[in-house]
Amino acid sequence: MILTDEDALICDMAETYGVFDLYSLPAPLAATLAVGLRDESRIKTKLLNMTMPLDDYLLAAIFDCVNWLRWSNTKEAQKGGKPPWSILDILTDQQEKPQEEFLVFTDGNAFEAARARILGE
Repeated sequence: MILTDEDALICDMAETYGVFDLYSLPAPLAATLAVGLRDESRIKTKLLNMTMPLDDYLLAAIFDCVNWLRWSNTKEAQKGGKPPWSILDILTDQQEKPQEEFLVFTDGNAFEAARARILGE
């Protein structure tokens, strides 16, 4: 833990146990206290590469499940449509944020041709 972020460990120890000089403790006691820090402590959050509290991860997972269940009962799902975006995947950078699709035209004639095609003219 010290090698990961010494300042975060010292700050957590001071906040939780009132220990301001980590190095004054015997090594086994310091290790025991460090392991006993809460899961939301600065050092444990950093060690687990968490960018937000565990509760937020769980809430995002619950939202995704409920949203998927809602979607699965739609006509779009029955036709094999695209499932909803996962908030949890977006928050954990496992999926890109949804991007809107844009049509780009090089000139006015290309725009008018696309407009006519969409309107069925």
